[in-house]
Amino acid sequence: MGMFTGIDASASGLTAERLRMDVISNNIANANTTRTDRGGAYHRRYVVFMPREKELQSFEQMLKQAIGYKKSSGEGVRAVAIKEDDQQGPLVYDPSHPDANAEGYVEKPNVNIVTEMVDMITAHRAYEANTTAINAAKSMAMKALEISGR
Repeated sequence: MGMFTGIDASASGLTAERLRMDVISNNIANANTTRTDRGGAYHRRYVVFMPREKELQSFEQMLKQAIGYKKSSGEGVRAVAIKEDDQQGPLVYDPSHPDANAEGYVEKPNVNIVTEMVDMITAHRAYEANTTAINAAKSMAMKALEISGR
């Protein structure tokens, strides 16, 4: 395991959580949007993550894979998709609204501000945790350099 593996894994987490915070911010900004370019109310979006795996780089790694060897450390995370929640938003009776249907109901976005704020706090804490991990790895590398310099 290389010296920068932990930093690389945490950096991928920073990138992923930043994207997640951007998507959540977009959901909050569109919490009252009843008309989109595609027609209808805005539907909340969410990010799908997957573990990141590096390509095999050596014969040793291919042998380890062949015998089912599992590494204990992760390779990081990557965002694979931004998906749209297809649940219908609440219908509100407002016949004077320009987006009302024939019965006078307007579909509101399926964005719950409380849920989005909890998701935002979770993403922020994950971002902070990855930043702390990078700083700890940087500090360990600096201490190793100090020790080797003596």
